[in-house]
Amino acid sequence: MDKILNRNSVKKGTTGVKILEELFMLAVFHHDGPASLMDIREYLLDKSGKDWAIASLYIALDKLKKKGFVKSFKGEPKQVRGGKALRYYLLTKKGIQTLEKAWKIQEGLWKDFVSSLARSNQNDE
Repeated sequence: MDKILNRNSVKKGTTGVKILEELFMLAVFHHDGPASLMDIREYLLDKSGKDWAIASLYIALDKLKKKGFVKSFKGEPKQVRGGKALRYYLLTKKGIQTLEKAWKIQEGLWKDFVSSLARSNQNDE
């Protein structure tokens, strides 16, 4: 899976975002509310099996923020963090619309893939 993610991470789809950017936005959206870097990292690990470095996530989310796909804010300072506040992320309307567009484009392609795969498996029997 790493080879697939690394190879496709530099390619942009018709939505203008990279495939990894889509994954990160989906991870932010999954929380139905503000998501911390650790929330996002844990979700991605659970779904992809890849343990993303915090710095990589931070850089990617910062780029998504500059593009207007996510927004962030600092929460309340936490004593357990030495008085530092966590940064939380939310998808913007533009981010949600971009993911919806990506899904509409990809849905038909994936359905065709699954159908072709099923036919191929039947022919192999």
